[in-house]
Amino acid sequence: MSIINNINKVFDHRIRLGIMSVLMVNEYADFNTLKELLGATDGNLASHTKALEKAEYITIEKQFIGRKPNTRYSTTKLGEVEFKKHIDALEKLIHKQ
Repeated sequence: MSIINNINKVFDHRIRLGIMSVLMVNEYADFNTLKELLGATDGNLASHTKALEKAEYITIEKQFIGRKPNTRYSTTKLGEVEFKKHIDALEKLIHKQ
């Protein structure tokens, strides 16, 4: 099997790669934190988090803190496994050169 087969299309976009990178080292992150860290617009971040949720790589939890809505994200076990495979494949590809 080729190394390239483990490179996951879902993680192709830099925003999705960034979301997963942040969530892999944090238990969770809220919308505003991700937006600030990644320099994304509201709409851009929302569409990428939806794509990751649809792939079942992250979970989305909506709550209220006081009267303000708060959306926070965390990785699923599947998301962690797939992201690690993706990063391993990229590293192997880089080191093979």
